Amino acid sequence: MRVIFFGTPDFAVESLDAIMQSNHEVAAVVTVPDRQAGRGQKVIYSAVKEYALAHNLPLLQPEKLRDADFIAALAEYHADVFVVVAFRMLPEVVWNMPSHGTFNLHASLLPRYRGAAPINWAIINGEKETGVTTFLLNHNIDEGAILLQEHTPISADETAESLHDRLAAMGRTLVVRTLDGMATGTLTPTPQQGTPCPAPKIFKDDCRIDFSHTAAEVDHFVRGLSPYPAAIMTLINPKGESIPFKVYSVQACVENHCNPCGTLICDGKKVLKIATTDGFVQILELQMAGKKKNNVEDFLRGNSLTDWKSA
Repeated sequence: MRVIFFGTPDFAVESLDAIMQSNHEVAAVVTVPDRQAGRGQKVIYSAVKEYALAHNLPLLQPEKLRDADFIAALAEYHADVFVVVAFRMLPEVVWNMPSHGTFNLHASLLPRYRGAAPINWAIINGEKETGVTTFLLNHNIDEGAILLQEHTPISADETAESLHDRLAAMGRTLVVRTLDGMATGTLTPTPQQGTPCPAPKIFKDDCRIDFSHTAAEVDHFVRGLSPYPAAIMTLINPKGESIPFKVYSVQACVENHCNPCGTLICDGKKVLKIATTDGFVQILELQMAGKKKNNVEDFLRGNSLTDWKSA
């Protein structure tokens, strides 16, 4: 199969690399335009662009996906199929172009967790299983007919980072299997069945920990956002100042207590825990604004929180 690959982050690089190592041909790569970041406004390339440059692959970086010059450039490659992994929504004029259509790799078991953050929400919601899906693009986001799926359990200590890496590795295999099936005509697209579940993009305000939930729910929330974008708790120092902390790891402890939810308990040495509805969450790894990431013991060695309280 002659492929044009669409993708942006590290997650997509895994699949691009798998196609490069398969019997299929990558005719060109499409990724986002370069951006500038930092005080020096340094030009930043996407991970997919870095890979494409390293392997001398033809590269397209359209500002607008409906641009006539971009559409014409795609047509000149005469691709059999477009493969999309972690990219923008494509217009029909693009996804309907190749003879075998366009398929997307999604990091969930569709129709569960349609949207931008399926890995995060699966952990946050306490799911026991997830997986990867390849499906044909249509007019609606993540609603096309399924080509292949692969399942995997979510472990009790799973973080967004560890699940991301496992699903990326699973995805690279599934993408090549999908291309193989298309080439041999052995795939039967199947309409999505079951109850849809959204996985919307996560913004900063969505990252604030709600200690009025159970200890297990707070644990799921923290792991589902670790290490990025990271769960946030706010503590108030003795001066009355609100200080945000990123929380990367906690331990849920179910026990009876009479403390209001959000009560902070700290021994100044090893223990920093917050009351929840059914117990406490022991903070294990955190980062105060403007400081380095630390385990709780190292943090408390240099920072006393005994007179602080939760916001």
